[in-house]
Amino acid sequence: MKADKIKIIDLFAGIGGIRLGFEIASKNNIECVFTSEWNKYSVATYQRNFNDLFIHGDITKVKEEFIPNHDVLLAGFPCQPFSQAGLKKGFSDTRGTLFFDIERILIAKKPQAFLLENVKQLKGHDKGRTLITIIEHLKGIGYKNVKYEVLKAREFGLPQNRERIYIVGFLDESINFEFPKPSKQSTKVGTILEKNVNEKYTISDKLWEGHQRRKILNKENGKGFGFGIVNENSEYTNTISARYYKDGSEILIEQKNRNPRKLTPREAGRLQGFPDTFKIPVSDNQAYQQFGNSVAVNVIEKLAEQILKHIK
Repeated sequence: MKADKIKIIDLFAGIGGIRLGFEIASKNNIECVFTSEWNKYSVATYQRNFNDLFIHGDITKVKEEFIPNHDVLLAGFPCQPFSQAGLKKGFSDTRGTLFFDIERILIAKKPQAFLLENVKQLKGHDKGRTLITIIEHLKGIGYKNVKYEVLKAREFGLPQNRERIYIVGFLDESINFEFPKPSKQSTKVGTILEKNVNEKYTISDKLWEGHQRRKILNKENGKGFGFGIVNENSEYTNTISARYYKDGSEILIEQKNRNPRKLTPREAGRLQGFPDTFKIPVSDNQAYQQFGNSVAVNVIEKLAEQILKHIK
């Protein structure tokens, strides 16, 4: 008799990077029973790639009793600071934050495990108190077995300096979960670059002059150095962000005897570990935002391998 698939739910799903990592790690032995994402462009990309006809919108409007039972909750949740009201209660209140929606679902459904992903800055936010609040709440609702770690994309085979915090928890206190160890493989930007790139990705003289001018000004004022330029032999790029569509300044690709260029949407996807089979049904600007907002799939895959070992 074939074993049942492991059931997951995908909250704040974006374009499904966390789910994709789990599908790869499980060799498609997972079933996604509920997805929530409110951005219509992200939903379009998600539906093209996962064939899910129905995706729930705003999670704050979905009652927990309507969410199916599941084994693992996945959420790359946005971190808005906890409310001033909460602060007055000694950092004890999560209402008014999107973490509250994760919490109420965990209380109602008690999945075996969860994976939460957030920006590295969560660790130091409000002198570390925000993270402490989150961990205390998770332990308070029954997930005594909680661990967190900051992992770097470039230590898992992607040529990008992306650091994210991952919080993993289990109901079963006896589980000895370990975060994946970095792979020792070296990275090179050339591995994600396309061979023939349309002229439109080369930045204009005006934009290139502006980048260079700002870099000089920033240096004089002791600020960050502005644009980041790499070539095929560079070890890794800066972190791609959702604002990449604006001017591409964080990652510019050097070109001989020409202005540098932006990444193409496909290169942006590769930089995050998305395979070339991943469909991009939206405009370039939307694609940059979607990949910038997503996760490093390689990191998720290795995390998923470790988590799935412990799911019954």
